[in-house]
Amino acid sequence: MAEGQSVQWIEVAPELAGQRIDNFLRTRLKGAPKALIYRIVRKGEVRVNKKRIKVDYRLQAGDLVRVPPLRLSPEAAVQEVSDNLREVLAGCIVRETDDFMVINKPSGLAVHGGSGVKIGLIEAMRQIRADLPFLELVHRLDRDTSGCILLAKSRAALLQLNADLKAHKMTKLYLALVEGRWDSRRDYVNAPLERYDGGNGERRVRVDEAGKTASTRYAVRETYPSMTLVEAEPITGRTHQIRVHSVHAGHPLLGDTKYGTERGNALAKKVGLERLFLHAAQLSFPDPIDGRTVTVRAPLDKRMKRVLVTARELGARHD
Repeated sequence: MAEGQSVQWIEVAPELAGQRIDNFLRTRLKGAPKALIYRIVRKGEVRVNKKRIKVDYRLQAGDLVRVPPLRLSPEAAVQEVSDNLREVLAGCIVRETDDFMVINKPSGLAVHGGSGVKIGLIEAMRQIRADLPFLELVHRLDRDTSGCILLAKSRAALLQLNADLKAHKMTKLYLALVEGRWDSRRDYVNAPLERYDGGNGERRVRVDEAGKTASTRYAVRETYPSMTLVEAEPITGRTHQIRVHSVHAGHPLLGDTKYGTERGNALAKKVGLERLFLHAAQLSFPDPIDGRTVTVRAPLDKRMKRVLVTARELGARHD
């Protein structure tokens, strides 16, 4: 794959003022991995107003950016979006305005490339929506988690949405299928979480007093034999928070290859579950322009709905 056969000189539009140079380059050097972008900035191949800059430089309106020609080997390049993924993601947009987009992310798709992942949601959407000059993730979801994820379509919208996220003005509701019968009286889990290296570079999280404060609200939605469908609302936004808090409460998520149990694996097989049952079902946030509350819901896919149907059928047989 080749990209940028000659030097480009790009004048920064007013709406891009404040964007970091590395993010600016990623949208213009499609397929270039982050490490390569950092390298060409450090080597001075990228210039702003004919001067060397650092990767954290924030652009100003009217800046003139020198973008060098770049050739990418197939090994280094971000993968081209497949026709199948293009079709799937085109049908996953559940809300779009001039300022933001909400996607019902499929399970198994990372939100961004890197660490062996050739293409993620954001890289795929930038290819699919090449008409958009700006598209950035507002928050993240684990690769195996499905459901609502918010993308900003302008720099101003991104800044406002990020500010609202930090101010806890964004509400996320997840559906999780867990082991055992959750006690409906237990509606809150408050336990500090610490990240650690689980070996082979694997990122893991555990409850530890030395960790960061973390709180999750829970509500029982349906009960089945040996299983419960719960709604989880993370008050804080820690890595793997719902998964680890559920384990701490004695109810690991079904289909969880990191924190699940053999019993959970058996239950998952019984109901035909082949993935982590964690779905970001609803997202509420202030509109970045007028501040009115936007609420978006993402339905479960057919396979997940079938899992719940099977669980109900098991319950009916036990009654």
